[in-house]
Amino acid sequence: MSILENLSNIKKSIPEHVTLVAVSKTKPIEDILEVYNAGHKIFGENKVQELTDKYENMPKDIEWHMIGHLQRNKVKYIAPFVSLIHGVDSFRLLSEINKRAEQNNRVINCLLQVYIAEEETKFGLDKAEIIELLNSEEFKALKNVQVVGLMGMATNTSDEKQIKKEFSGLKTLFDELKLNIDSFSTLSMGMSGDFMHAIECGSNMIRVGSSIFGARNYN
Repeated sequence: MSILENLSNIKKSIPEHVTLVAVSKTKPIEDILEVYNAGHKIFGENKVQELTDKYENMPKDIEWHMIGHLQRNKVKYIAPFVSLIHGVDSFRLLSEINKRAEQNNRVINCLLQVYIAEEETKFGLDKAEIIELLNSEEFKALKNVQVVGLMGMATNTSDEKQIKKEFSGLKTLFDELKLNIDSFSTLSMGMSGDFMHAIECGSNMIRVGSSIFGARNYN
């Protein structure tokens, strides 16, 4: 199947209210342009260097999402243009994003990353940490970031029950927080292997790479 067939099939299979982030990490610009020229303009990268390189070399109406683990010392490189940062896992990172956004006269949208998986390799905050962060005076003082929702990654397992349990738990937390936070609109969960489960559990943003572009090139 070609990239465009893959893209078309995924778009047909997901509801209209679900935003598809095409994860273009490790992929060459010509592959990304194929998707862009088909009318899709939301792409996700997980490495800052690759994200800035692609931003500089591609059309400027692309909405770039930073979906990987972001180090504080790298925020300055993406602050001028990034549309959404998915993996905010500490107040210190949020504070740095705010500082760099202010320098660029921007408000940067962010998602708080919630730790939902039963794996040590994943990053994220737990429920208590998120509630504490959102209620803190320090958070309320940040004027150049807007927390628009949550992001989570399920355990990498073939156990569908476990995946659905993790996604459902995140949706419950999202709904709870949304009652008090007007800016909450985005629940980013689901990747190539599990996005249909994520959508069933209430996700409205999915991050899909290999199911569109094929296997990754880690050369």
